Amino acid sequence: MFAYTLRAHLRRPLVVAARSTLRPTAASARPLSVSATSWARSARGTPTPPNAPHDPPKESEAAPEEQVKNDDVEPKFDDVASPPLGFAKYFDRDLRNSPPEPSETSGEDARDTDKAVERVRPPPEGQSGDPKADSKPPPPPEDEGIFSRARLPMYLSIGSSILLLGYFVGASPIGSEPKGVVDTTWQHFRAHLLDRGEVDRVTIVNGSLVRVYLREDATHFTQYPGLRRTGYQYVFRVPSAELFEYRLESAQAELGIPPRERIPVAYTSTINWPGIVMSVAPTMLLIGGLVWLARRGAAAAGGGGPGGVLGMGKSRAKMFNHDSKVKIKFKDVAGVDEAKEEIMEFVKFLKDPKAYEKLGAKIPRGAILSGPPGTGKTLLAKATAGEAGVPFFTVSGSEFVEMFVGVGAARVRDLFAEARKQAPCIIFIDEIDAIGKARAKAGAMGGNDERESTLNQILVEIDGFDSSDHIVLLAGTNRPDVLDSALMRPGRFDRHISIDRPDIAGRQQMFHVHLAKITIDKNQDMPQLVRKLAALTPGFSGADIANVCNEAALVAARYRAKSVQLAHFEQAIERVIAGLEKKSKVLSPDEKRTVAYHEAGHAVAGWYLEHADPLLKVSIIPRGQGALGYAQYLPKDQYLHSTQHLLDRMCMTLGGRVAEQLVFGEITTGAQDDLKKVTKMAYAMVTQFGMNTAVGQVSFDDPSDKFNKPYSEHTAQMIDAEVQQLVRTAYDRTVKLLTEQRDAVEKVAKLLLEKEVLAREDMVALLGKRPFTDHRATLEDYVEGKSDTWSA
Repeated sequence: MFAYTLRAHLRRPLVVAARSTLRPTAASARPLSVSATSWARSARGTPTPPNAPHDPPKESEAAPEEQVKNDDVEPKFDDVASPPLGFAKYFDRDLRNSPPEPSETSGEDARDTDKAVERVRPPPEGQSGDPKADSKPPPPPEDEGIFSRARLPMYLSIGSSILLLGYFVGASPIGSEPKGVVDTTWQHFRAHLLDRGEVDRVTIVNGSLVRVYLREDATHFTQYPGLRRTGYQYVFRVPSAELFEYRLESAQAELGIPPRERIPVAYTSTINWPGIVMSVAPTMLLIGGLVWLARRGAAAAGGGGPGGVLGMGKSRAKMFNHDSKVKIKFKDVAGVDEAKEEIMEFVKFLKDPKAYEKLGAKIPRGAILSGPPGTGKTLLAKATAGEAGVPFFTVSGSEFVEMFVGVGAARVRDLFAEARKQAPCIIFIDEIDAIGKARAKAGAMGGNDERESTLNQILVEIDGFDSSDHIVLLAGTNRPDVLDSALMRPGRFDRHISIDRPDIAGRQQMFHVHLAKITIDKNQDMPQLVRKLAALTPGFSGADIANVCNEAALVAARYRAKSVQLAHFEQAIERVIAGLEKKSKVLSPDEKRTVAYHEAGHAVAGWYLEHADPLLKVSIIPRGQGALGYAQYLPKDQYLHSTQHLLDRMCMTLGGRVAEQLVFGEITTGAQDDLKKVTKMAYAMVTQFGMNTAVGQVSFDDPSDKFNKPYSEHTAQMIDAEVQQLVRTAYDRTVKLLTEQRDAVEKVAKLLLEKEVLAREDMVALLGKRPFTDHRATLEDYVEGKSDTWSA
């Protein structure tokens, strides 16, 4: 194979030289035959007469007047793409532009010939032939490194050839046997060679291959003329040399051969070069491929820069600029006016920094956007990208950390290096708590060194640029309490922007934004619809409101309605709060009756407790979250709660369990979630809010997140006793209330069994208005726009 390849390479210059000589005209097209020696010598600048004469021109072709009659011409090598292996020194690219060296043998004729060749040779394509007009700087040299991309096909072909050759040559552990050697077995050796006394000696090679040397007078030479006369004639493999010697000695002892006349055994070892090549070649090819990929990745990252191996250290941040079409603007962000004003100040500074610098102001280096999930932190960042008018980099905190050590820090360096090139710009790191958690103290258990090194690199990069760089760093998280204090200090993240769930005014603004994209019934009063939806969605975040609007549109499409109506929104709100209706879950009559009285107990207790949340709807239709029934309330936007507020809520929550006990005389497992809420509320009143005289005015952290409780065992026993007493008092109070309102419980339960769903209007028709006077307006007044506040 190698001989064929070499012959192909040696033959290649002859063909190229024959085709690459002077480009004759149609009248003087004459083939030129040049020998290899003459061709090589002519390449050095010493022309040699060709070995064969030129063919005469055809009669139909007229020779031009400027035709050169000298046959000693220099071959032209411009068309050669790359020099053949071993002939690179003859392919000097600058040789054709420089005069040839004088030759001792050619003399005057050679110089004349070279001048004639230069006159006849046409200029290359794209050049006019004028040296002044064609004087251009030479192109940059190609990568001539040992692992250059151009050499990769050659390395692959050589490696494949080595593997293929090793496969055939190294088929046996020792190598191919010479001609006239027969591969046999121990049984044949014993029966046909040893027993007949044909064996002269044996040699064990590498402890596994036995070579058998026959006697000169052996009959096998006559029976098998193909056997070689010299050297060994048979080979066979054995598991081990010791086992072969044992069998050989045993067989010779059975044949009665004296020990002095027994067959001698010799040992030898050889190096199996084909086997070694076959075992090492895959590893070398793998290492070579990895080195090539590493060089390629480093080149792609800027010459061994932050790209690293396979570009792992390259930042994955997405950049938005003037050309990027970001559809979200500040007008699409509603309900977070304070946070929006803070972010807009950063944008204004980047657009017109001189107005601030004239007054001596320095823009803060960064800001943390914190708040519950779904409140619009990422949406606000997207709107910043759409409004900034400067490059905007966005990346998630989890994208900095990979399985390889050092990747996170390398990506941080690459991100800030790119940001400095694009300054002024904004960097937004979403979910920064993935890398910005507080670092563990020395000697603490656990920890993640890779995450800490990434955090340290962020701290260094923030300190590395100042206000003159015009780079602003924004970050979003819903866990600001776990962030490292070094990250939150002034000079790094100067401003902490908290984005809470919107109040009722903020929800109105959000519904205005989302309803603009939905087809609403033309007869529907839009301001009244927005106010009612804002009242029906207390505690909803921006993501929840967007989900409600989308679900309402889906419900309207499911019923093939032409527009979205209020009933569709109410159904969507129920689906978001309680889950999907499970119409396939059919309750037995007894279970349905128990659920009806349970929900009636909640509704009646909340109706007659002053500080309980007003009831909006009660249902006994099973829902997707495991609830067999549910009651929907309208909690007001209230931020302070007194002891009586919390006690009334505990009584309302226990109303379902008390109703079961009063009506059926037994309790069920349906009140598990109610008891969990009551217990959590009671523990908060005792341990956190300081609303218990026995424990005192103290506030303990939640002990469930710690190994040790923040109080003694005696205090723990006291807390348990006070919580039980608090729950028992609320239960007795609820029993007394529902015993007095037993008729109201019966009315509500029976109507629930009949209609399965009761609205607030049904409760007013059954029980009348709530027996509490309030100076604030009712919910209906608020929806109609008569008041900005409302009560039950």
